[in-house]
Amino acid sequence: MERSRVKIAILAVVMTVSLRGWAAAPAAVSGVVRDAQGIAQMGALVQVMGPNASLVGTAFTDLHGRYLISNLLPGKYEVRASAALFVPTLHGNLRLNPGAKAVVNLTMNAIFDAAAWIPAERRKADEPKDDWTWTLRSVANKPILRIFDENGDMVIMSSSSAEKAKPADRARAGVQSGDGGFGTGGIHNVFQLDRSMPDGSDVEVRADLGAQTGPRLRAPSTSLQAGYQRKMGFAGAGRVVTSYQSHPEMIGSGGTSGMEAIQLASAEKTQLGDAVDLEVGGTVYVIRGAGYGMASRPFLKVTAHPGSHWQAGYRMATSRDLQSFNGLDTVELELPVGVMEQGRMRTESGLHQEISLSRKAGRGVVQVGYYKDNLQRIILAGGGALTAADLAPASVPGATTNGILADTVSDTFRMLSAGYRSQGVSLLMTEPITPAMWVAVEYNTGAAMAAPDGKQPMHLDKVSMELKPRAAQSATIALNGRVIHSGTQVRASYRYQPEGLVTAVNRYAAFSDQAYLSFFIRQPVRCGKMLPDGLEATVDITNLLEQGYRPVLSRDGRMLFLAQSPRMIQAGLAFNF
Repeated sequence: MERSRVKIAILAVVMTVSLRGWAAAPAAVSGVVRDAQGIAQMGALVQVMGPNASLVGTAFTDLHGRYLISNLLPGKYEVRASAALFVPTLHGNLRLNPGAKAVVNLTMNAIFDAAAWIPAERRKADEPKDDWTWTLRSVANKPILRIFDENGDMVIMSSSSAEKAKPADRARAGVQSGDGGFGTGGIHNVFQLDRSMPDGSDVEVRADLGAQTGPRLRAPSTSLQAGYQRKMGFAGAGRVVTSYQSHPEMIGSGGTSGMEAIQLASAEKTQLGDAVDLEVGGTVYVIRGAGYGMASRPFLKVTAHPGSHWQAGYRMATSRDLQSFNGLDTVELELPVGVMEQGRMRTESGLHQEISLSRKAGRGVVQVGYYKDNLQRIILAGGGALTAADLAPASVPGATTNGILADTVSDTFRMLSAGYRSQGVSLLMTEPITPAMWVAVEYNTGAAMAAPDGKQPMHLDKVSMELKPRAAQSATIALNGRVIHSGTQVRASYRYQPEGLVTAVNRYAAFSDQAYLSFFIRQPVRCGKMLPDGLEATVDITNLLEQGYRPVLSRDGRMLFLAQSPRMIQAGLAFNF
């Protein structure tokens, strides 16, 4: 009897334990850890964390990037992956039921992949103006690194923690003054408001009110922009920017005063599997001056990742201002130029197609591309005060165009000329020299519009006949990034090309908008407790040495000039709060 009772007790304990195990069967988590290019990562640390960030289980990935963490009790967990030289990634809100076998694949971004301080695409020299540029995002378009300029601090946060963050509002008010900038001369008061939403999207509003007045101005220039950035499905994102600009200081052909422009720019990017990135978008704008003009400028970019270090791409662009998703990283859109020609409003137009191949070389990148351009109409830049005679219709037989738009504040002008065809090779190399500073070298072959040989000036109403396309080469060296200790943000470049050229070689290249010596500096201003935090000074200079100027005679014999990039100087103070 005694032995029977012992056996019954042991059987009851075994049945109780079995029932409990059946009621709460252990769960497991498995998956694959890859980088942004889809390459499996060996030796990555994967951690499963429970409530209050308590560590429940760990594992290291194998040769194929796979991991398995088993014997987990049912509940709510977070899965975190980390490795050297990678930004940690976190998958939150993982619920495990009894006996569940969840599959959680994680993607980590390399630190230097995420921080593309010098992009291979064209960006504006004053790109630090908005918060989008200085917010690094994961493949799923979630913030992973944010740089706060007012304190010079860097705060790293995981993608999931960013989702739970409260909305953040940032405002920026400033005043700037400049000379030589087309449509940006005189004193301007600028106000920006940026709001980060809980879902990772951003909304930004910018207003620019010019204070320059004069006898010809009915009102100061006005510029209003609004931008929205959002996530789109898996590993996708979209940006939309709307803009309205009014410039009463402009005078067009025929003496018509004032110009207005409305623009809608959009860009989307997505991933097709792990091997192909797709970017599409474009700009639609309407211009009103002496007449109305409307244009659509789309772009397409396809990038394939055949290996961990190789990348191949195709790019089609119809506008130099917007050629990729990253090109729409500021709400301050360029002013579209429209001029009257033969009674119709016309704008610059062309088609750029390029195939490229790039390879990682250490921490840097080497990219080589072949391009073909079919430029139908191009905009030429010039300087000097124009008279009513210069803006009158062309009277020279055979002149193909005489469309001119003059800025009476900065005494600069833009004029429309005939296009040309070009093809060539582009080489771009980037290399980090500090954790926050990059250097880039660019070399281009192709063709550009050139003035006649000799020092004899051209005539303004014959420019379209005297300029001819000429085979040429250009080389650029650029520095971009941030001085960590002082918080100074710098972008400087020097691009050499023959001085007889009045347009860029490869007009769609990364540094095609700034010839010769140009730089941008943004410096936090601190003086103990005497000045408030958030005060910044900016200096933006294009073509400091005034190189590449070609003389042009006006109709009454005054000297004007054409230049690929006329000198422009702007400076100002801003306060972030």
